[in-house]
Amino acid sequence: AAGRPAPACVLGIDLGTTSVKAALLIGAEQGQVVAESCSRETQAHTSSLEAGPQGMEQNVQRIIKALNECLAALPQKQLQKVSHIGISGQMHGIVFWKRDKGCKWTEGGTGPAFEPEEVSHLVTWQDGRCSPNFLSSLPLPQSHISLATGFGCATVYWYLKKSPDFLKSYDAAGTIQDYVVAMLCDLKKPIMSVQNAASWGYFNSRSKSWNTDILKKSGFPLHLLPEVGDPGSTAGRTISAWYGIPKGAKVGIALGDFQCSVYSCLTERTDAVLNISTSAQLTISMPPGFQPPETPDLSSAISYFPYFNGDYLAVAASLNGGNVLATFVDMVAQWTEELGLRVEESAIYTKIITAALSQNDSKLSVHPTIFGERHIPEQLASVTSIAASDLSLGHVTRSLCRGIVENLSSMLPVQCLVETGVRRILGSGSALARNEVLRQEVERIFPFPVVYGKDVDAAVGAAMVM
Repeated sequence: AAGRPAPACVLGIDLGTTSVKAALLIGAEQGQVVAESCSRETQAHTSSLEAGPQGMEQNVQRIIKALNECLAALPQKQLQKVSHIGISGQMHGIVFWKRDKGCKWTEGGTGPAFEPEEVSHLVTWQDGRCSPNFLSSLPLPQSHISLATGFGCATVYWYLKKSPDFLKSYDAAGTIQDYVVAMLCDLKKPIMSVQNAASWGYFNSRSKSWNTDILKKSGFPLHLLPEVGDPGSTAGRTISAWYGIPKGAKVGIALGDFQCSVYSCLTERTDAVLNISTSAQLTISMPPGFQPPETPDLSSAISYFPYFNGDYLAVAASLNGGNVLATFVDMVAQWTEELGLRVEESAIYTKIITAALSQNDSKLSVHPTIFGERHIPEQLASVTSIAASDLSLGHVTRSLCRGIVENLSSMLPVQCLVETGVRRILGSGSALARNEVLRQEVERIFPFPVVYGKDVDAAVGAAMVM
């Protein structure tokens, strides 16, 4: 988007795992500002008949219902001024549909809208049907990202081997955000950004192409692979008015929610983004011209995600963030209940933070990886250097918060941040916002100024890209 004049009114949409968000950005003197936004929970989780308890699927009708509710709640007058639409959503996942019957357009009280027609469930990024044994039976991808369960291509292979008749019902596939773009623009063949293609596996980010030779040899249905384009480019134009948005509005190629979240707050290459919510991520922008290694390093804690303009993000994505503290609070609540007392978890949370604030230091060492990490799934949590003097609630909580931050900095070390020119950290996420002890530990471990309160917002990022 750099160098282009910003459109007067842009709609940004993010199709998340639990909710859909829409944001309207308008041009102002200080640049684009959010004029209106709306969020609706999808409540779309549904059981998987084929995959059983390992499956993680969502009902596409419910996702689109939440999207329609978001748009209906935004002011019609503003929507009528929208000239560009940017859409992001959950990466890795896959949804299948019939090209000519993907949706039907209906006339409603707030103008035309589309409803899914011959569409499968969305198999999400959290899907666990592809076991390590199953994945090891698949051909080796030519990609810098190692294949994992929940990746679109892995899921296609699963259907190919376990339920081949399922695939015969459909002739198009994409992420949920690619599906929405295809419906809005009536694309005969879906188009996918490099960001989403890399998240599916079997995609070479250097050549920007699918591993067609490898896939063809193993009988993969190549016709299900979308076309691929650059993030930030246009996929098409709306074929109909949509909740007041004029027919012919430009729609961007759908983007990854992670990249859009970073884009919404990363203003300088010298910034690193630290997000601690349920899980935790530390992200930096790699220098221009950087190319990831040809093959994945399975022992590395860092993943490289395609970003914008050919750039890459280096991401230390930890599975252990606010969920570790939530588990600790839950444990304390259980212990007190077993002792015959009842304390609300919210009260426990407040008290442990207050106790930790009165303990500036602790020799106790907590390695908090109770959920494992992708690069070392077998290494779980441990506590060492246990001294009788450091067993108070304050000492333990302080050490736990320190451990969460230290774990992230072990994945993407300070030295690496210094070498890539990082000068500042942007702190975001619910766990960081409500926990002063975590913030203190961030400032103790990272030798950079830290700016808090930077909202990461994929819907806003998707609109900014346009």
